[in-house]
This record gives sequence, structure tokens and C-alpha cells, in this order.
Amino acid sequence: MSAPFDLNDFIMHHIGDSYEWHIPLLSPIHLPSFLTVHMLMLMIGTAFLLFLMLVVYRKQDRVPTGITNFIEFFVVYIRDEIVIPNMGPEEGEKFTPMFCSFFFFILVLNLMGLIPVFSTATGNINLTAGLAFLIFTLMVGGTLMRGGLMGMWHALIPPGIPGWFVPIMFVIEVFLLFVRCVALAMRLFANMIAGHIVITAFLGLCILFGVFAGILAFPMAVVFYCMEIFVCLLQAFIFVLLSAIFIGHMYHPKH
Repeated sequence: MSAPFDLNDFIMHHIGDSYEWHIPLLSPIHLPSFLTVHMLMLMIGTAFLLFLMLVVYRKQDRVPTGITNFIEFFVVYIRDEIVIPNMGPEEGEKFTPMFCSFFFFILVLNLMGLIPVFSTATGNINLTAGLAFLIFTLMVGGTLMRGGLMGMWHALIPPGIPGWFVPIMFVIEVFLLFVRCVALAMRLFANMIAGHIVITAFLGLCILFGVFAGILAFPMAVVFYCMEIFVCLLQAFIFVLLSAIFIGHMYHPKH
């Protein structure tokens, strides 16, 4: 006799990390002990991005078309509307490739999670925390390299505040420095995993209650799936936007 269907296990099975890669209609692929499904998705996503940027993308075209035009639309928007306004023209040009890399990397991993064969690597807090740590390193390390300890002091303590309030302000700003990076990690992780939980829950209801529940649950799953496509793009955009704001605030505290 088969075990009763457990909706909670069904959801956790689809959003959790494991050492088995489950492909529809095929037997599970057992991964080595040093490799998990989310790590594999990270490697596949990186390989796809390298192929896209080094092979498909045609930088030498004077008039970009097709995929090249699509990519450059996002590159120009990130440069002109996000990076330069927050970091200035000179540093904006230098940091644009890095922020574009963050954007396309997160976007590809987000969208991969919507394909049944793949899994959502950005639904893993370890990955999002790693990305946030890179931003933290740029915020702190970049400020120290630019202005030393005094540069860090001016970035944390706004000018003109009373002397008695300086120690309190210092503690608050240091605390906020960590909070901003934690928020970056948690925002991306929570939004990506929440959408997949909702979609999987609706599909699970179709299995749990049968065809009558499926009449309502399946269309709802399709609606949330379409919304999740937009969320994948939105979350990549928000991560880059907040990162540019946080780094720009540290590098140019007067602004």
C-alpha cells in the first residue's frame, strides 16, 4: 500500500537542496558528495552565461540585432539609470561591467528555477549570502582603499552632528552596514523561494484533492508562474539597484 501524499514533503522536495538531481521521466541522478543540485545549477548557469557573452553576443556589430540588442538594452539601462546616478560618471563606467554581471547572473539563476529540469539556486540562502558578502567587501574594502580609516569614518559619520551623538551614530551606522547586506541576501532568497512554494503548493493541491481541486488550483499555479517570471527580473534589478545605492553611499557620503 502506497504512503499517503504529504503536501509538506512535496513542497520541500521541490525547493530544497539535495545530492540527487531529479529530472522528469528519468531516474534520479546521484551527485558526488562535494556537489549538490544548487551547486550544479550554479555551474550550469555560469557556463550558459559564458557561452552567451563570449559566443552569442556580438560586440563588434555596429548595429546590434537579436540577442545582442536585447543584452545591450539591459546594459545601457543599468549603466545610465542605476550605476552612474549612484556612483558618478567616472566610477559608474568602471563599475558597470560588475553590476551587469551581477544582474545577468542572478537573472539566469532565477529563470532556471522555472524550468522543470532545473532548480532555483537563488532559493538557497548560502548563495544569496555569498553575493551579499561580495557587496559588503566592496562597500568596506573599497572605502578603505579610497580613503583609508578617515574615509571610512566620513562614510559612517555624517558631518555636522553633535559630538555627544557621534558614538551612538557610529554604532548605528556599523549595525546598518551589516543590516543592509543581510537584507540583500534575505530579500533575494525569500522572494525566490516564496514564489516556488506558492506554485508547488497549488500543484500539490491538485494531487491531494484530485480533479475538482485542480480545476481551480492549476489555473492559479499558471497565474503565479507567469508572475514569477516578472519577479525573477524584478529581483535581479532590485539586487543591483540596492547594491549600487549602498556602495555609492559609502564612496560618496556627501551625496
